[in-house]
Amino acid sequence: MSATKFEVRDGAARITLDSPENRNALTDALVGELLGHLRAAMDDPAVRCVVLTGNGPAFCAGADLKNRGGGAGGGGGRNPFVEVLDLMWNGPKPVIGAVNGAAFGGGVGLVAACDIAIAARRAKFSFSEVRLGLIPAVISVVVVPKIGPGQTMRLFLTGERFDGARAAEVGLVHRAVPDGDLEAAVQAEVDLIAQAGPIALAEAKQLVRTVSRLPMDEGFRFAADKIARLFASDEAAEGMAAFAEKRPPRWVTPPPVDRPPVNR
Repeated sequence: MSATKFEVRDGAARITLDSPENRNALTDALVGELLGHLRAAMDDPAVRCVVLTGNGPAFCAGADLKNRGGGAGGGGGRNPFVEVLDLMWNGPKPVIGAVNGAAFGGGVGLVAACDIAIAARRAKFSFSEVRLGLIPAVISVVVVPKIGPGQTMRLFLTGERFDGARAAEVGLVHRAVPDGDLEAAVQAEVDLIAQAGPIALAEAKQLVRTVSRLPMDEGFRFAADKIARLFASDEAAEGMAAFAEKRPPRWVTPPPVDRPPVNR
């Protein structure tokens, strides 16, 4: 039986962790399916972004503790969960986390690896590994750059549980919204991304990932080279022509007019 669901709708690949009986824990099966879906989404030219969420009361409870960590517990070498986090972090398509409920341990790592994350206010988070005699080892690679070493240190050492509002305060998620508004808030992000050039989206994501780890002089050289090449691209020519002619670029598909408004 599948531990995930996958569909492409409105230009977004929607991946749902669908193992509510164990709170969407990171079993071998779930991690393997998630990796396959992410690869398919990143390779599909019809996909503009990826939306990741969970079915049931939890987003993801973290490692499969009944199986020594399951898909998130592999050591030494390139385990599938590392590949999942790497592909979310470095892949060309934006990944939006729709955090519908509890995210613990490796589940928080999935949230941190998202480019945009929106949480239900009731969602609970915890880096609970130290209370099990473990450490948040693999996920630290995406958590530290997302929320900084200061916030990471305290949350890793205490294992404290915190809610969606606190997750927004520390920068783990971008917004916390009422539970009933989560779907509309995520769809609003999908609609905004759909207006951007496909190549520009991939380049913008790479820009953030790259300049954040470069010395300033190297960062300027990297950025200058990128913008020079993009100004000469066909996509930029279409975007600037559309702006001058006051029309949508040809890559834009207008969203349905009956979509509900979003409370921001």
